[in-house]
Amino acid sequence: MKFILDTILFLGCLYVIVCIILFFLQEKILFYPEKLPSNHTYHFSTSFEEIDFHPDSGTTINALLFKHPRPKGVILYFHGNAGSLQSWGAEGEYLSRFKYDVLMVDYREYGKSRGAVSEENLYKDAQYVYDYLKKNYAEEDIIVFGRSLGTGIATFVASRNSPGKLILETPYYSMRAVAQDRFPWLPIRLLLRYPLLTYAFIEKVRCPICIFHGTQDEVIPYQFGWQLKKLLKKEDQFITVKGGHHNDLGQFYEYEKALTLFLL
Repeated sequence: MKFILDTILFLGCLYVIVCIILFFLQEKILFYPEKLPSNHTYHFSTSFEEIDFHPDSGTTINALLFKHPRPKGVILYFHGNAGSLQSWGAEGEYLSRFKYDVLMVDYREYGKSRGAVSEENLYKDAQYVYDYLKKNYAEEDIIVFGRSLGTGIATFVASRNSPGKLILETPYYSMRAVAQDRFPWLPIRLLLRYPLLTYAFIEKVRCPICIFHGTQDEVIPYQFGWQLKKLLKKEDQFITVKGGHHNDLGQFYEYEKALTLFLL
């Protein structure tokens, strides 16, 4: 009997320890930034401008603006949870071929960006950058594009403003739902400080929406994108990329075709 009680006590303590670790170290689990020195120099084949935003004291949001000679508008791009603008810049070059300027930002502690990380600050910084674009472009010419982690942030921005379009690639219903699916034995609702409730934002988005999700996505399973489909307006699009994984949708013809048509 004592052995059973000791085992239960041990497992209970272990469970509490795991919960504590998850709560205090969740940034290490969610975010995989590539940090760059402040004097880092970017090199891309497409013409670009480097911009530093300062939403508050002590904060720097580093951004790249890829320029098209005759832009139809601008794409505001929020990237995934790994890397930095050094690696994501290629996506900016690719999107500029659709005849748009492309503004990409690094989140706090990514690349050359600096500042305290929190869900609130992710939203605040995104709105700050969007406000900058509104001073330089007609709002109907702004397209908000979110990729993976960035989809929740992009949807938040689109829900609070009136951009021309919203594009989501490999989105999640909420980060809470993805985490609960991955760790069903943990009280995620109590522990997670980054719930990122995309479903709550998307119902408030008034502009056209296009979602892309691969059926073989191993990072954010297809089901979480499909759940968002049920919340879309009649005129919105949900593009299923059969056989697509998390990082290869651009290799599929149906992705390229749908994106091209949506960006016309």
